[in-house]
Amino acid sequence: MLLALASAAIETMKPENIVIMKPAILVTGGAGYVGSHTVAALLEKPNTDVEVVVVDNLSNAYRSEGQKKPEAIKIIEEMTGKTIHFYDVDIRDANALREVFEKHDVACVIHFAALKAVGESVQKPLEYYQANITGTCTLFDVMRAFGVYKLVYSSSCTVYGEPESLPLGEGHPTGRGLASPYGKSKYFCEEIMKDICRSDRKWSVISLRYFNPVGAHRSGRIGEDPAGVPNNLMPFIAKVAVGRLKELQVFGADYPTIDGTGVRDYIHVEDLADGHVKAIKLFSQTGFNGFHAVNLGTGTGYSVLQMVKAFEEVSGKKIPYKIVGRREGDIAANYADVSLSHRMLGWRATRTLRDMCADTWRWQSNNPDGYKST
Repeated sequence: MLLALASAAIETMKPENIVIMKPAILVTGGAGYVGSHTVAALLEKPNTDVEVVVVDNLSNAYRSEGQKKPEAIKIIEEMTGKTIHFYDVDIRDANALREVFEKHDVACVIHFAALKAVGESVQKPLEYYQANITGTCTLFDVMRAFGVYKLVYSSSCTVYGEPESLPLGEGHPTGRGLASPYGKSKYFCEEIMKDICRSDRKWSVISLRYFNPVGAHRSGRIGEDPAGVPNNLMPFIAKVAVGRLKELQVFGADYPTIDGTGVRDYIHVEDLADGHVKAIKLFSQTGFNGFHAVNLGTGTGYSVLQMVKAFEEVSGKKIPYKIVGRREGDIAANYADVSLSHRMLGWRATRTLRDMCADTWRWQSNNPDGYKST
């Protein structure tokens, strides 16, 4: 079995018969980029004896007209031969969330649902605080009402703010000099979770601080499909390569880095998904509780122009780019100290920069219009 906590089904007596309910993993934002890859990873594991339940308001996921499930979820069902329970629900809607919990024996939650663009958050701070903080508090309230106290949280390296030193370890101060409402929202949520865990020892929260997810599923069937002009580097490069955008905008070339462009720790999305599966297994350990923050990255930083060159080499496509001004909220460089993830999760990133570029290009070239191409 994938989870020890899913080892025993709960029998629920109904007037007409006895229904055996499998324990469920609830995935908020499970139709989005990282969420969908994690759903796939959960279902691809052998001997998985749990249900996967996805709630998503489809703010960043595509669903064909007249269809009940978004394309990513339908494709994962086809790939795995397993059913995914999907609900079109905004996590700020407490009543709708309660209905989901009433229908399933939720054992733990993986929480992705959030707005996630650094630059956009500077322009729309209220929307980010409402979605990311209010939504998370509503989710916690419903979880508590149903006696569900285990959660894996989708956090971010932005909680560290401007790095005082590199690589960034979990002991680095958080919350200092945060430049974007997005980063602040992730930091505030972590602080809320710490307080909740201190107030009640039944809670177990693992906050996974992502660095920069890129890539796509090795099948080329699911990947990152942002609406409009992408906020993140790799989908922007891919859309230029496939001809959907004229040129890449490089935000700043005067940083104190190897070539003046921003340096980030890019991690393959399938490695990231595997990290969530590893994190869930910790919940089965006797006495495991409280708040735990863990970095998920590779430990290596690459500049924007290094990423452009790597993608050109893999795809055979020239990526024209234009240097523009720095984007508010960005920092010069960050990359992870990943030693804790090795020790605590038994996890490490295994996919290379070439894998990240090749899988991105396979997805984008097979699906030039994203999920609308399927």
